Amino acid sequence: MSEVKVVDVAETSEAGLAKPDDDGDLEQGVPHTPEVQDVKCSSPCGKCRIVDEFEKLGRLGEGAYGVVYKARDKRTEEIVALKKIKMHNQETEGFPVTSLREINLLISLRHPAIVDVREVVIGKDMDSVFMVMEYIERNLKDVMAALPQPWEHAVVKHMMQQLLDAVAYLHANWVLHRDLKPSNILVSGGELKICDFGMARRYDSPIKAYTHKVVTMWYRAPELLASTQEEQYHYTAAVDVWSLGCIMAELILNETLFQGTSEIDQLRRIKKMVWTAQLEKPGFIFPAHKLSALRDRILYPAAQAGRPMLSEKGLDLLAQLLAYDPDKRISANAALAHPWFQEPPLPTPPPPLPALPLAATMPLQ
Repeated sequence: MSEVKVVDVAETSEAGLAKPDDDGDLEQGVPHTPEVQDVKCSSPCGKCRIVDEFEKLGRLGEGAYGVVYKARDKRTEEIVALKKIKMHNQETEGFPVTSLREINLLISLRHPAIVDVREVVIGKDMDSVFMVMEYIERNLKDVMAALPQPWEHAVVKHMMQQLLDAVAYLHANWVLHRDLKPSNILVSGGELKICDFGMARRYDSPIKAYTHKVVTMWYRAPELLASTQEEQYHYTAAVDVWSLGCIMAELILNETLFQGTSEIDQLRRIKKMVWTAQLEKPGFIFPAHKLSALRDRILYPAAQAGRPMLSEKGLDLLAQLLAYDPDKRISANAALAHPWFQEPPLPTPPPPLPALPLAATMPLQ
């Protein structure tokens, strides 16, 4: 078998071929349609290899869209991550649209801060599909949990440059990630790699309506929290930028910025910190030095612990990433040119990471 047929998912949601799951995101498969493209298997021999050419060493985890294994490539001896795509009821529903979306996107994307998909392999009876990806032991969430104190600001700059550059690349290629958070960022030495594109999708200009319950709640932009399930919010790439603002604050604080217990509580916390009292202009954001609640939340822990405090330029960038009004939110590309990155201390890779237990693997069965 030389190629795998997959549905081109760029228009499936708008064509009404996929149905939303309980979270309002598209998960179920699509019937056979004319919108089909051939995704060539990127293996050395030009054909899809079978999964039996890999030895599964353990199960790393399971999400809504697939099971991930740690595996060894018997041909090269390389350790890889092997993601088995959940098929649901393939005979009646077709291949899951979220999985098609992730495969199509990851095969087409090439960036040093985005996880690399090596190839697509199939089950022996051609009844299952796996993505072979580079294996990276730890994610940013676990690494931060083991830190004795937050990273130096020079290290935060280095990490934010990588993330902003990757997201700017995605947006330049009309891709929304829609689920940026520390657990979806892998860490290898001082290098970061964005992973888990199960929620990602291509978007259009002009912007079309999309489902609103995307992005894990603590990293979800206010325009998503404020919309209802009946609304298909016309959100933009600004939703990813908001998530990056939350991640920047978390890198500085070593704890999550907005820890809401519900969507309503999450929105209340956001409004309290970044929404001004000028209710007639709900999108207006004060300069960073006037954002007293955000300023206090970021600066007070450092002052109390005797650590260097974030500069005014750093606060300004954070305020622009967390602008309540998405139309006033800075773009990832513009954020890369922010003067915070040019002032001392300059971006510096982190020191050797603290010793962590190896990522736990679960039994295969």
